[in-house]
This record gives sequence, C-alpha cells and structure tokens, in this order.
Amino acid sequence: MALKEVVSEGDTVNLRDEENSFYLLLKKGETFTTHKGIIKHEDIIGRVFGDKVTTHKGHEYLIVRPTFYELIMFGIKRKTQIVYPKDSGYIALKLGLCPGMKVLEAGIGSGAMSIVMANIIRPDGVIYAYEKEERFIKIAIENLRMASLQEHVIIKHKDLLEGPDEEDFDVAFIDMREPWECLEILKKVVKKTSPVGFIMPTTNQVTMLLKSLEEKGFFNIEVEEMIHRPYKPVPERLRPVDKISGHTGYLVFARVPQRF
Repeated sequence: MALKEVVSEGDTVNLRDEENSFYLLLKKGETFTTHKGIIKHEDIIGRVFGDKVTTHKGHEYLIVRPTFYELIMFGIKRKTQIVYPKDSGYIALKLGLCPGMKVLEAGIGSGAMSIVMANIIRPDGVIYAYEKEERFIKIAIENLRMASLQEHVIIKHKDLLEGPDEEDFDVAFIDMREPWECLEILKKVVKKTSPVGFIMPTTNQVTMLLKSLEEKGFFNIEVEEMIHRPYKPVPERLRPVDKISGHTGYLVFARVPQRF
C-alpha cells in the first residue's frame, strides 16, 4: 500500500529548518510556537509532505514524514529507559514477528518496543501489553498515538505475574526487573516451541534468568549484546562520532519447552 502524501489531522509530522527539528501530532485548534513564530496545525493539515509552512514571522519549516526510528529516538516522550532501535529491530527478527501475530509484552515502559512490534504485526495482529505502573501507561498511549499504532496495542494495567487474561500467544517479549519469575506463566500461555525474548541491563540479571530458563526446560537459549557505532558523514574527515550509545541492554532469547 502506497503511503499517502497529504497530511491529515492525527498525523505526526517533523518540522525542520537549518537548525532545529520538531515533532507534532496534528490536531485542529492547536498551535506550534517557537521564537521564530507561530504555526497553526490547520496550516499544516491538507499540505503535502515535502511542502514548506511559514510562521507568522515569515520563517519557513519543511514538512517531513518522520520514520519510526526518528519518532523513537527524537519524537516520543520518555519516562523510562527505552529499547533502542539498534536492539528492537534485532529483537523483532529473532522473535520472527510478522503480520497477524498475537504478541505478549510485559513492561511497556514508554512504548518504544511496542511501536516497532505493532508496525510489523499490523493490520491484523495484536499486542497485549502488561504494565503495572499507571504513569508509564499514559506516556505509552500518547507515544503510540504519535505513531498511529494505538489500535494494535491493548494495554493492561496489571502485573503479568498476576496471570494474563489471554493465552495462545505466538511470541512474547519481556522487559521486567525479575523476568525469571514469569517463566511458568510463559510456559502456559505462549505456544510450545515459540520464541521468547528478554532485555535487561545487568549481568547478574542475565545469570539468574539463564539458570531459571534451563531449570524450566526452555531451549535454544542465547545471550547477545548489540553494538552500534555511527560515523561522521564528512567525506574529508570520515571517522567515528565522539560519543556513542554504548551498553543499552543484554538480550536473551529462548524457546518455550514442548511437553512430551
């Protein structure tokens, strides 16, 4: 399906000039204000991506369609550490995500990983995201709206350890402080031999999870870490950037055991 060119209410746009970049979820009656002037959202709605819009002071901004990478890294609000794109894309491949899947997510946080997964499993797939912190849920909903993916994520204000309301999940992604505590639940509600993924910041968490995965009969267990090293795009002085995103999380993957 071809992307639409005309900007509509409810779209998120990226306004750019030579110095700055802003992300707006468009809504009639709202305005965007900087020291360079004011723009009504109605001045953008109905335009075409690639057009320019002018503030009341005469300053121009280019209207750009943001990618999901740009939204996650620069557009969404954060209340928690997000799953970075360098990790989320790989996680999606390792889980084998595809359209139509039924996904279990525990720990939605700010919703960055939900955005990546929902984009892949739509139009018929659904993510059931369990989050016990209400303050995170409000931010996640707002961020999913920015990505126009809120219809594909059902958020449950509930600790997964209390037991999910659904079963027969195709895959699961877990972002919890103590993920080993939910392994018995995963064995009950995720389809047998299906992949599950985990992310955690410290090695002691990984060690605890590995021991529990083995004890519970999970197989095809893997531990990985993704390193991303960008370069300065200057032909005469091509070199790595001075600062990089170093450690963002350890990734653990396994498959749910089959009952014999």
